[in-house]
Amino acid sequence: MKNIMFLCTGNSCRSQMAEGFCRKYWGHAFNVYSAGTKKHGMNERAIKVMKEAGVDISSHFSKTTQELPKVTFNYVITVCDAAKESCPYFPGGKIIHVGFQDPPALTKDMKNEEEILAVYRKVRDEIESSIKKLPEILGINL
Repeated sequence: MKNIMFLCTGNSCRSQMAEGFCRKYWGHAFNVYSAGTKKHGMNERAIKVMKEAGVDISSHFSKTTQELPKVTFNYVITVCDAAKESCPYFPGGKIIHVGFQDPPALTKDMKNEEEILAVYRKVRDEIESSIKKLPEILGINL
């Protein structure tokens, strides 16, 4: 099986969501990983909205690329602009950028929890839609 990694800045929200959805839809085709250029810890709101979508990422943990197993990544997908700009070198890996807005940044000045969760759900749904089209994004047939 091919190895795929979703890379973000803190590996707390977007890359974790992408990993969860990729395992759900394409776990039969890929060994799926996620990491950050730094680690920020898991985002509780990301865990909550993913659970609403039927994907449990509560056992995931935030990690950097150095903490991943020593495997060759066939595909590295950056899910935020900062990770795209500071993406480490992965020999043999095809690097693809599919950026999503950052829910914590978008909601940092918001007080209403339902409005905050609505932002997280919107980004979650955008990530799920992209993951469903993963073969097309990667230019492969599965």
